[in-house]
Amino acid sequence: MSVLQHNHLAASLSSSTSSFFAQNGLDVLRTQIVSVPLKKAGVCKCVATSPAEQTAYKTKVSRNGNIAKLQAGYLFPEIGRRKAAHMLKYPDAQVISLGIGDTTEPIPDVITSAMAKRALGLSTVEGYSGYGAEQGEKELRARLASAFYANLGIEEDDIFVSDGAKSDISRLQVLFGSNVTMAVQDPSYPAYVDSSVIMGQTGEFQKDVEKFANIEYMKCTPENDFFPDLSKVSRTDIIFFCSPNNPTGSAASREQLIQLVKFAKDNGSIIVYDSAYAMYVSGDTPKSIFEIPGAKEVAIETASFSKYAGFTGVRLGWTVVPKELKYSDGFPVAKDFNRIVCTGFNGASNIAQSGGLACLSPQGLEAMREVVGFYKENTQIIVDTFTSLGFKVYGGKDAPYVWVHFPGQSSWDVFSEILEKTHVVTTPGSGFGPAGEGFVRVSAFGHRNNVLEACRRFKELYK
Repeated sequence: MSVLQHNHLAASLSSSTSSFFAQNGLDVLRTQIVSVPLKKAGVCKCVATSPAEQTAYKTKVSRNGNIAKLQAGYLFPEIGRRKAAHMLKYPDAQVISLGIGDTTEPIPDVITSAMAKRALGLSTVEGYSGYGAEQGEKELRARLASAFYANLGIEEDDIFVSDGAKSDISRLQVLFGSNVTMAVQDPSYPAYVDSSVIMGQTGEFQKDVEKFANIEYMKCTPENDFFPDLSKVSRTDIIFFCSPNNPTGSAASREQLIQLVKFAKDNGSIIVYDSAYAMYVSGDTPKSIFEIPGAKEVAIETASFSKYAGFTGVRLGWTVVPKELKYSDGFPVAKDFNRIVCTGFNGASNIAQSGGLACLSPQGLEAMREVVGFYKENTQIIVDTFTSLGFKVYGGKDAPYVWVHFPGQSSWDVFSEILEKTHVVTTPGSGFGPAGEGFVRVSAFGHRNNVLEACRRFKELYK
């Protein structure tokens, strides 16, 4: 090595060493430079080990065979993957997402200001709090009971506050265990089926019918007004039922829910009623299963602030497990669910719960109604657009989803065509179950200008 190279290396070592020691308060060592005699070195080649020579370490733990049953990826991450690939292909395109049902409008100030105040309070001795009750803060549970279940016989200690309805669906599956049978609307929110598969409640996926064995798929189509013919439904332990339904946007009538409760009672089943879109319901259509006489003896209800207040990222929901609901041996279901919650959950964020309390104030309730009203206006714009183009359109009245029929076509093919030709993301109906084939779900969650632009593109495509 030349003297010039040697001096350059020494200076480099001196500079980098001084910088490091100075940052660590060791200035006293700055002037100590150690020169290391360097031997003349030959050429060093870095050769990668061939795949055949590599030996990957494996544990002796077997993979959960139930998870291995799941088909491809979960629907919405798969849509996200395809959207990302499309954006790489068309980097200059303005891609509009009306697919995944994620809210887009800002959380009302009356709600965020309450969360900010609680967050700042945590910096003070007086305002600090650590672990809270796993079931949720007492005041929030009481406010939920009065706001959503007044005169329905639901009390604050029937309510378990959580980080969202989706999380509670999985907690309920843990509660029920692997030996129960389950029924689900077809089509329906994928989390019901996927969590059942993971729990080991199902058989293998049957590709010829696009269904998992041992699940009772309750077909919901325009022909039966999106309510299953219960006379053709086999008895199961658990019945997952979402109203207003995601993805069809259809809300069950009072008469239909009376039939559902009677069906559950006659069969000794438990209904898990997902009411995540209840505030979108208008008229006399029930917002809660507990409006139906006798429902407290056969039903659990999950709900969420996500689509009312824009809490998809804040995460706050609740589940109602009435005291009247009991297992076949008479043991209260709520006691076991309380054990599940206390074992696997430390309670919802105290900051999020402050937001929930603000949501349920008179000003907060009005603000949420305005948010819901905005998305319902978006829904009507989408409905009017596809109707004007001659499509059969369902939903949209009591839910932020529009269910558009493309007869004779593959849902994924329609999804791909719309994305490729309009740069708009939708959701293929078959992703919600075999009865969703030939449909596409269009979400009303979007900024108004994006919804209007997407509808303009739909008109250009299908004119």
